Amino acid sequence: MKLDQLLKGLSEYDLDGHAELEIKGLDYDSRRIQAGDLFVAIRGNSQDGHDYINDAIRNGAVALVAEEFGKSYGEVSKILVPDSREALSKLAVQFYRNPCHEVQLIGITGTNGKTTTSYIIESILTAAGARPGVIGTINTRFQGKTHPSPVTTPESLDIMRLIREMADGGATHVVLEVSSHALDQGRTRDCPFSVALFTNFTRDHLDYHNTMEEYFNAKSLLFRKLRRGGRNGKTVAVINMDDPKGEELASVSNTEVVTYGLDRRWDFNADSISTDKTGLKARITTPAGQVEIISSFIGRINLYNILAATAVSQSLGLNLDIIAEGIKRLKTVPGRLELVENRKRLTVIVDYAHTPDALQKAQETLRPLTEGRLITLFGCGGDRDRGKRYEMGVCAAKNSDIVIITSDNPRSEDPESIVRQIEEGVRDSDLIRAEWSATVGIDGRAYFIEVDRQRAIEKAISMADKKDIVLIAGKGHEDYQIIGREKRAFDDRKEVVRAAGMN
Repeated sequence: MKLDQLLKGLSEYDLDGHAELEIKGLDYDSRRIQAGDLFVAIRGNSQDGHDYINDAIRNGAVALVAEEFGKSYGEVSKILVPDSREALSKLAVQFYRNPCHEVQLIGITGTNGKTTTSYIIESILTAAGARPGVIGTINTRFQGKTHPSPVTTPESLDIMRLIREMADGGATHVVLEVSSHALDQGRTRDCPFSVALFTNFTRDHLDYHNTMEEYFNAKSLLFRKLRRGGRNGKTVAVINMDDPKGEELASVSNTEVVTYGLDRRWDFNADSISTDKTGLKARITTPAGQVEIISSFIGRINLYNILAATAVSQSLGLNLDIIAEGIKRLKTVPGRLELVENRKRLTVIVDYAHTPDALQKAQETLRPLTEGRLITLFGCGGDRDRGKRYEMGVCAAKNSDIVIITSDNPRSEDPESIVRQIEEGVRDSDLIRAEWSATVGIDGRAYFIEVDRQRAIEKAISMADKKDIVLIAGKGHEDYQIIGREKRAFDDRKEVVRAAGMN
């Protein structure tokens, strides 16, 4: 693409160079720059792309986009812009020929439930004969091709590239999990959503946002900046009104609002609910009538996800029979209340819950299904919101019979220090620490500490019996553990299978 054609996407810039220059590609990572590419210098949390301009030139960049140029960079063309991130997004739309206009785009934001809901929507769309792609926390996938996701929501350039690949492959819809980081940084600013969904709002990411108000303001950007202009010219905001923030989001949205929740006042609600270890059943009431649904998912937490997916799907024009079929077809979501089959036939559930609210909801889901003890094993990530560690300790202790505190992804922090911060919350909830040699009866309540996550899982499996439920929380689908700067292979589900086969 010629540089002057590419720059048509920008409203404000100064060009110093040749407008007829041929641009072969663009990137914001100097390490990926190749001969003939354009490099966009963006500022990150820990690094500044402006510091890597020379690296990009050495790798073959023929044009630069930046917020400042402090010195001469030879013969390369230089484009000065007021906001490099905004420019990156506009350039990406232009370079990849506005791919969002060729699909219906569904954006999902909220603290919890994004991933599960994206899987349900994908299953419903597939049942309807559509060809959905998904960009989310676990992976990016389309038509059987799957790639692991390093972050929940990629940078704007990567979003446009992925949607272009999906559109060229025949995608009809793309489901995009939208994180608060992405909204705050404007990664989705040029995504014309047909439907935007809000699942819920609870504490998370305060290492980045500092306060709950800042965190919510970031989440609300999806709705405050939502504009008409989806593929079919219609844009809908789907909002969980049972959440305390639902009403506020509904008031700031400039488009049609569709509501859901368990209260009968909302557009989509549910009754006749039954749930056990095999799944749930419910009757969902919608503006188009009622439908009975059957799902392999357990608990009311998943009923909210099902309601959300139903509201989104009907907003896209799908009928209730197709929606019910799509819900029924989906059997599991990796690392989301996932039952791990094992040789000891224990009930072991692996879940991604890594916030106080998510942990509490997972425990509340499992408690009615527990004949014996609810054993909760979890840790907290390093270099992340430290304030939630105490809260998660309190939550785990109040809702479990046995708590095992262990390591999660400690990153650069001392794992022992993280465990001690969690322990304060557990101890303040009047749970007594026990040693591993102690015998804990079926009615006994205690907590244990084992920093090594592999050994902690082994001990949880060894102490459990068939009446107990073991909840292993925090990492879910992750197949690694980050210790220091090293990313080691580690999968809670595989460790359960291994530990159960040891005896």
